[in-house]
Amino acid sequence: MDIIESVTLTVADPEAARRFYTTAFGLDTQIRLRASDADTTGFRGFTLSLTVSRPADVDGLIAAALAAGATPLKPAAKSLWGYGGVVQAPDGTIWKVATTEKKDTGPATGRIDEIVLLLGVADIAASKRFYVERGLTVAKSFSRVYVEFDAGASPVKLALYRRRALAKDAGVAPEGTGSHRVVIGGAAAAFTDPDGFEWEAAALTTAP
Repeated sequence: MDIIESVTLTVADPEAARRFYTTAFGLDTQIRLRASDADTTGFRGFTLSLTVSRPADVDGLIAAALAAGATPLKPAAKSLWGYGGVVQAPDGTIWKVATTEKKDTGPATGRIDEIVLLLGVADIAASKRFYVERGLTVAKSFSRVYVEFDAGASPVKLALYRRRALAKDAGVAPEGTGSHRVVIGGAAAAFTDPDGFEWEAAALTTAP
């Protein structure tokens, strides 16, 4: 295992979720959907981020998501790192849309540059070591705060953030119980990481 081959959101209504993601973000094969009625409450311990080129792209995607039925969590605004906002999809998944640019240099491009799966973990060092031992290559690491892995040819980049910090960044309380409602594909064999995130064998990721 050296990259993520798929990210599957487990949702109550896959068709409704598919309509939302197609309408709001133009996502198709990048994110997979699977029916599930697993119990979950509060923060699910992860977020998905869409990195774009300009503030106009942030505004456009957030407006489209809200029009498609998303709930606003953080309005788009400038920050130390750029410009971004956060919404919650109707299926409960939290999405951040952001750019490192603070000033618009032109109209929206309509392009998503990167998709990042951020896992909220209890111990950054332990989780980093766990994933390195399973073949992932560290691309960026900031002490015990944040770790980003090399995405290679994957459509989704994996990163680790402290759970409480991730919840704060998303604009929600850190407490949550039950299923994470996400399954990551790309491992040689199924496993569960130290924070309960499930990985499935690469052979199972061939069907959308």
